[in-house]
Amino acid sequence: MLDRFGLLEVMRASRLTQFPISPVLRETHGFKGRLSFFLLLAGALLFTFVSLEQDIRASGTSLQPGWPMLILVVALLVALGFEFINGFHDTANAVATVIYTNALPPRFAVAWSGLWNFLGVLFSSGAVAFAIVSLLPLDLLLKVESNAGLAMIFALLIASILWNLGTWWLGLPVSSSHTLIGSIVGIGLAHGAMSGHLGLSGSAWSQLLTVGYALLLSPLVGFVSAFVLLRAMSASIRNRALFHSPEGRTPPPGWIRGLLIVTCTGVSFAHGSNDGQKGIGLIMLILIATVPLAFAVDRAHSPEQTRQLLGLAQASQAQLQHAGGGAVSGDPRQVLLAYQQAPRVGPDLLPSLGVVIGDVATRLERHGEMAKVPGDEVQALRNDLYLSLETIRLLDQGEQNIDLETWSTLQALRTEGEKTIRFIPVWVKVAVALALGLGTLVGWRRIVTTVGEGIGKTPLTYAQGAAAQLVAMLTIGAADGFGLPVSTTHVLSSGVAGTMSANGSGLQWPTIRNMLLAWVLTLPAAIGLAAGLYWVFAQVL
Repeated sequence: MLDRFGLLEVMRASRLTQFPISPVLRETHGFKGRLSFFLLLAGALLFTFVSLEQDIRASGTSLQPGWPMLILVVALLVALGFEFINGFHDTANAVATVIYTNALPPRFAVAWSGLWNFLGVLFSSGAVAFAIVSLLPLDLLLKVESNAGLAMIFALLIASILWNLGTWWLGLPVSSSHTLIGSIVGIGLAHGAMSGHLGLSGSAWSQLLTVGYALLLSPLVGFVSAFVLLRAMSASIRNRALFHSPEGRTPPPGWIRGLLIVTCTGVSFAHGSNDGQKGIGLIMLILIATVPLAFAVDRAHSPEQTRQLLGLAQASQAQLQHAGGGAVSGDPRQVLLAYQQAPRVGPDLLPSLGVVIGDVATRLERHGEMAKVPGDEVQALRNDLYLSLETIRLLDQGEQNIDLETWSTLQALRTEGEKTIRFIPVWVKVAVALALGLGTLVGWRRIVTTVGEGIGKTPLTYAQGAAAQLVAMLTIGAADGFGLPVSTTHVLSSGVAGTMSANGSGLQWPTIRNMLLAWVLTLPAAIGLAAGLYWVFAQVL
């Protein structure tokens, strides 16, 4: 079917450009390089599972050999595999311009980019990780340890991996963010259909629209900004050698070479701090599902932090009961879940929220410290707190008749509660950083060839590489500051296309059509893959 429409041939053309392949793209790794890579990979896996085992022991939990341990190990390997593929799929864009313009040798460039991806993940805020997770159906997140929750996790990861690998094999610069969002939508639609209703909840729609705007607008920003920047450079820089394509292995002039290296560093760091968080969010879901006692809440909370959370919960409960002015006529948790599906403030909403927050306060008061909450209560504590915080967040986006004092208390509870359930162990960040960094070391050549020689009718010049890279660094860094997931691939590729238009060299429309087609197909393909896999895994599990 694909060949019938000529799509496969268009995709293959992205790897077969009209120019001789740059000599730097013909280099291959030797035996020592491969050996070093596999030793680093083995060390990263050893570190991950030893750290996991130490955290499980510290919580007083023990995992016996069997299905639970097998599911945990397989899920973690798949999640780390997703980040590894993200490394050589998306991060190739970060090194494309410095490699193609000879600013850095390929081996050093990918190692340097891998290092800064690693550091980007380590210093990330976590905002993007939880923004991605909150797109998933709330009722599945509240029972993530169930069969349906595990089906959600595996479908999400495997669908994303399959599409990313397929497009990488064809040399297509496709967004891992785009793929992941499509997979989340597919799971939400499939879960809704299997539960008897179509569509996504109001909460998921609001988050999806925010993320969708970021993914849609960032390539436009990249194209226009790079176009304007190259025109400005052309008007102000007298050295015309910067506007010619590299010859052989000739490096660019010193200052432009420095700019290319700095922007490569910035894009790599921004990519790690933005895209790396998606893997962090998924791994935290896996850990909460399989080892809730160790990871459902932050058991390292001090007694003082627990008392502060308890005080806010008690104050919120009392104020909501006064504001609601009535008793709850049904299950309060079902009232809050219904509000997530259709955000309309009914008479039962505030009293129901007060009851659920009151249950959180009761558990905290009974045990005194987070570390002393027993295993049979920790998942319930996390779910009640999560459901309460999501309700407060959704109330914040709509109209509510709540007095200022009550609203201030709820916002303080939300801030303190998020510290309890939205925490990231250091070893999880390190594991994701290692997977992303090691992924950068392999597979970059296909995407670099497309970016350097497949987008424009002439090969990439020094000035074009610097302009596109600078715009990508600033755009991705700004998005990370606002907690928005954007596509490194789309921003940089559109930036390169913008510089080609500004330079008057023109675009290779087969490649551009190929990239646009892949951009259009990514969402429906990921939705279909994830929905189908979720249905299959839900039946099997």
